[in-house]
Order: sequence, then structure tokens, then C-alpha cells
Amino acid sequence: MSDTRQRILDDIKTAMKAGDKTRLGTLRLVSAAIKQKEVDERQTIDESGMIGILTKLVKQRRESIAQYGKAGRDDLVAVEEAEIAVIDDYLPAGLEQSAIDAIVERAVNDTGAASVKDMGAVMAAVKPVLQGRADMAAVSRQIRTRLGA
Repeated sequence: MSDTRQRILDDIKTAMKAGDKTRLGTLRLVSAAIKQKEVDERQTIDESGMIGILTKLVKQRRESIAQYGKAGRDDLVAVEEAEIAVIDDYLPAGLEQSAIDAIVERAVNDTGAASVKDMGAVMAAVKPVLQGRADMAAVSRQIRTRLGA
């Protein structure tokens, strides 16, 4: 079992004892998403898989916040933001933009990318390093711009 998964399970117990319903509910959702992924793939999720799941959950909540904001549902926006705050505790620390720029530049040079056609190779090179530590949509836009699209 991965360290992150064990930490989530321990924190579920702690949240139950403390009566922290928001944290407990969010961690149960995270645990259910992990279990569902394991059942779907019929294998145990490793740390990189955990980061992928957590990143996906945060992305879903950000999309919900945008929709709720357009609908004027500030109460639901607050719920989603609280869930993001809980999930962020289990993601690696974010990187500064200068560090992201350096990683992208190194990946472009290492892969020999010259045009947007090579974008997949660059994304494959940066994804293991940046996933969960940077907004991958923004990184994708940065790579596209760097490659001249």
C-alpha cells in the first residue's frame, strides 16, 4: 500500500474521531475513487497513480466551481473549495513558474522537439515530473507556445 493511501486511511479515522464532517466526507470520496480505479484496473495503485487520481479530483472540483460560479451558487462553490483544500494536502508541493519553465525547456531540448507535431513527446517527458505539482493544462499551453503554435 502506498504511503499516501495509508495516510488517507489514517486521516479518515482521525476525522471520524474529531467529528470533522467536511474532511471525512472528502477523504471518503478520495478513498472511493482510489478503490474504483483499483477495481477497474485490477491492480494496486502506486504513488504516481495516486497523484493522478488526486489531480483528477481537484480538476473536477475546479470545473464544478466554474459552473457553480456562473450559476451564482456561492454555497456550492464554498463546498468545492473546501474539498480542494483537503485534497491538496495529499498532493506534492507546487513548483515555482521558473522551475516549470526550466523543466519544459529541458524536455524540449532532450526530445529534440521542433514543432507542434512533437508536442506529445514533450508532454510525455514532463508529465511524470510535473503531474500534481503544476497545472498540466497551463503546461500544455506553455509547450504549445514554445513550439510555435
